[in-house]
Amino acid sequence: MLTATQLYNAVTRSGSNYATSVASEASVKQQTSYFLDNIGSVTSAQQLVNNSKLYNYVMNAFGLGSEINAKALIIKVLNGGDGPNSFAASLNNPSYTALATAFNFQENGATTTSSESVQQQTVSNFYEQTLENNVGQQNQGAQMALYFKRMASQITSPYSILGDKTLLKVVETVFNLPATLSLENVDTQAGEISQLLNISQLQNPTYLQKFIGRFTASYDAQNPTGGTSAPPTIALLVSQPGISQSLLLSIANLKMGGS
Repeated sequence: MLTATQLYNAVTRSGSNYATSVASEASVKQQTSYFLDNIGSVTSAQQLVNNSKLYNYVMNAFGLGSEINAKALIIKVLNGGDGPNSFAASLNNPSYTALATAFNFQENGATTTSSESVQQQTVSNFYEQTLENNVGQQNQGAQMALYFKRMASQITSPYSILGDKTLLKVVETVFNLPATLSLENVDTQAGEISQLLNISQLQNPTYLQKFIGRFTASYDAQNPTGGTSAPPTIALLVSQPGISQSLLLSIANLKMGGS
């Protein structure tokens, strides 16, 4: 099994190959086709939530699959806009803010879903989410790293991190924060994170990449893959840009010892 560092680097260096493969999966193609064929006819947040296929697609696209049953909350998010005083902003979770920004029924009303940019953004998000889920089946650390990279542009304060369990886990892993930190007042937790992490620098690609590299290294140290490093041949392959996804995933699926 590949380490988080190896798999994350392989995916980010060959991103287009992975994205193409995800888009061609039968289930993904079917769900995406239904979404594109039907989303434009939705004229309200309530109507979107009432269509289970469209609703599930959108929720998964914005990383909120675990909140699918919270329909009343989602309707409030969709109808509340995306301003600094909006309901979505009050949740301190960048996924809700991203959803409210894309599907801004407060501002755009019945024309919200007919926007081609909204549709394509949602499809792109769905592909990325599917890719991350596929990667997570190989290594959860690599999945978390990809998620943090994707969400970094939406992290505006330590509260954004505290409101998202995956973002928080990444930060906890990097700085080896104690579990007891969660028992502290939320403002105390935010202050601790602010002292450790320069959040404004997450918009700097170089800083972000170094931070994620530190995370994957820390994750690998804390979660050794079977207690054995990947063979040199695998390490060499994943360090090369352009390696095909099929070959990489075939390697990733191999168990140590060739069985």
